[in-house]
Amino acid sequence: MDALPTLWFVVIAVLWTGYLLLEGFDLGVGMHMLVSARGDRERRLMLNTIGPVWDGNEVWLLTAGGATFAAFPMWYASLFSGLYIPLVIVLVALIFRAVAIEYRGKHHSLRWGRAWDVALGLGSFVAAFGVGALLAITTTGLPIDANGDRVGGPFAWFSWQAVVGGLAVVGFCLVHAAAFLGLKTEGEVSTRMRRFFRRAAIPALLPIGVWVLVVQLADGTAVSWSLVVLAAAGAAFGVVASRRGRDGLGFLGMAIFLVAGVASIFSAVYPVVLPSSLDPASSLTIENAASGGYTLGVMTTVAAIGVPLVLVYQGWTYWVFRRRLSVHHIPDARPIVAAVRR
Repeated sequence: MDALPTLWFVVIAVLWTGYLLLEGFDLGVGMHMLVSARGDRERRLMLNTIGPVWDGNEVWLLTAGGATFAAFPMWYASLFSGLYIPLVIVLVALIFRAVAIEYRGKHHSLRWGRAWDVALGLGSFVAAFGVGALLAITTTGLPIDANGDRVGGPFAWFSWQAVVGGLAVVGFCLVHAAAFLGLKTEGEVSTRMRRFFRRAAIPALLPIGVWVLVVQLADGTAVSWSLVVLAAAGAAFGVVASRRGRDGLGFLGMAIFLVAGVASIFSAVYPVVLPSSLDPASSLTIENAASGGYTLGVMTTVAAIGVPLVLVYQGWTYWVFRRRLSVHHIPDARPIVAAVRR
């Protein structure tokens, strides 16, 4: 088996892991602004914790989609055409979320702010649920034939696995964001988020546990099962660390849980990139879905140069904005004065 398709399968798994790790707390903060914040100042505090980094985190999603398109065009074509409707919904949700972040502070009124808070919270929820459904289907199966075409109507993708995957990512985002807010804020918000993290971690992470077990029972190997154990240990470590007031270690525990959990799923399904729920013989693999060797070689050269630069720059961004925030850092809202008077 050629090494380049395997390399790019690993790269795409890493890109999805990076997206869930970084954008995960972004989406979770958006949901917490809607359900956990008490008052406008707390919502603005939560928004400020992700303000410098949220748009950079979304690049991981674009890169994962672009890498799939270039490295495995058959995988991209079958998955994205088969999930056309839910992906459009996810795109609209991401647009609403981005516009809400940018427009929320353009005018000061209770109705204006609340409307954009709802757009941000619901957009974050729909985006997280849709991404989870997409990844669950990628690892459990889509009804495709031997040509990679979807069999059935526009909602043939909808299954209990898709629902579990959606709930898995939503639950993880809420818990991950609670760990992040406990680390990035001070005062009442930090205390409340630590409490949420400790109480909600186990029930909120149950759907992702179900998803992992479904994949492992079907295709698990010794390596993937060992990664499942590591993921469970990471989650337990994070909860214990949070109970002891170690916010940084609590966040690290969630990171270990995610990285090991995603690695266990992708390592279990390898070399299949999109299972067929109709006939295993119709499944797409890294061999029959990959681009040619020349394309993968050029992509590898470009990625070897570009990816380290991106990682260094994004790491520097997080270092610059590493300080904790509190409601005392949030100034009073001021009315927007028009630049031109008529």
